[in-house]
Amino acid sequence: MEISLLQVEHWVNAFLWPLFRVMSFFMAMPIIGTQMLPTRLRLGLALAVTVLLVPVLPPMPEFDSLSLQSWVLIAQQVLIGSLLGFSANILLQSFVAGGQMMAMQMGLGFASMTDPANGVSVVIVAQIYLMLVMMLFLGMDGHLVLIEILAQSFHVLPVGSGSLSQATLWQMALSGGWLFMAALLMALPAVTALLVVNFAFGIMTKAAPQLNIFAIGFPFTMLMGIFIVWASLSGFFSHYQVFATEWLDIIAGLLTVGG
Repeated sequence: MEISLLQVEHWVNAFLWPLFRVMSFFMAMPIIGTQMLPTRLRLGLALAVTVLLVPVLPPMPEFDSLSLQSWVLIAQQVLIGSLLGFSANILLQSFVAGGQMMAMQMGLGFASMTDPANGVSVVIVAQIYLMLVMMLFLGMDGHLVLIEILAQSFHVLPVGSGSLSQATLWQMALSGGWLFMAALLMALPAVTALLVVNFAFGIMTKAAPQLNIFAIGFPFTMLMGIFIVWASLSGFFSHYQVFATEWLDIIAGLLTVGG
């Protein structure tokens, strides 16, 4: 059997174009794209997923490997995969932002630790919320849902024909604003309760100026904040369900606008 150089180049292109999108997606997606997994493991996972996806993908375009058009196509695939992975990170980071808002209000902003996933210092409350939402994400097969979304993106945004328009970038900016909206919605009950506590201490200071309000109010506010965090854990799963549904709608909107 004779195999020509043109056939080899066609086979390589059919594998490389999806590989760039899959690889950039795995480098940016939550949990798998964090520092907890080595880069070689993420690369191997991207290769395995690409091998499984190539037989069911639409036909790949044929370009000269060294032409300018092929480099533009590579950059486009990397951008699409990175945007999808970043959009998936919004769900987890909304809980981190909500935990930071609550910690700053209750006086636990100084209690921080290094996040092993991102390598940055975050407050303890945000780290607890991040671990909880990661367990829910894996327990409800969120990683499999992301891989299914990635596979569908090749049909909505085919390689070589899909383009990222200005509407797609605008939808991406709106998804970033959704992060802070979801964080504020989750932290609003705790922030409101602590605001009432601080307001009560303000009245006490006005009524009895001789009281050392800092020595009394700071530990009480911290204790009250810890109690509010414990009480709010009962509704954590419902928050996750609502936010996950809205998050899937955002990613579907990205694919729809992009296509």
